[in-house]
Amino acid sequence: MRTLRTKNVVLIGMPGAGKSTVGVVLAKRLGMSFIDSDLLIQEQEGKKLHEVIEEHGLDGFVEIEGRINTALAPKCAVIATGGSAVYCREAMEHFNSIATICYLQLTYEGIEHRLGDLTERGVVLRAGQTLKELYEERILLYEQYANLTVACENKNIREIVTELAKRLKN
Repeated sequence: MRTLRTKNVVLIGMPGAGKSTVGVVLAKRLGMSFIDSDLLIQEQEGKKLHEVIEEHGLDGFVEIEGRINTALAPKCAVIATGGSAVYCREAMEHFNSIATICYLQLTYEGIEHRLGDLTERGVVLRAGQTLKELYEERILLYEQYANLTVACENKNIREIVTELAKRLKN
């Protein structure tokens, strides 16, 4: 297992796993700032995520996301990434050099239950690709890049944040 770096914390996981929600609460608990990379993309592009995907295509979106993530250099922050952040190796290597990468893990059924309209949400899904196929493709990447994994199934926000805070201190 890689050494944990608590100067920054990066949250990865499927859309709907709770990265943004957990991130805000974790940042407050640890006295850190909070960054939501999806919101940075929207701000810099001046569009909603699904509009960026429509305009630039999936590859273009992943490139924009990777560029924005690679440029992040906070001193003491919790960063909630988009679910597709793991498609950019350079960004994930950058995160590994500046942060502890935490994978918020949910079962496929848990993700399916939480997600609404995938298109409106701005999920990077190839034409004809099912949510199940996307899940199976991404979990391998999440597991590869994670410094620590937190099983989030049947846990509330407080329980997840408490576990993360405790494990980040050890």
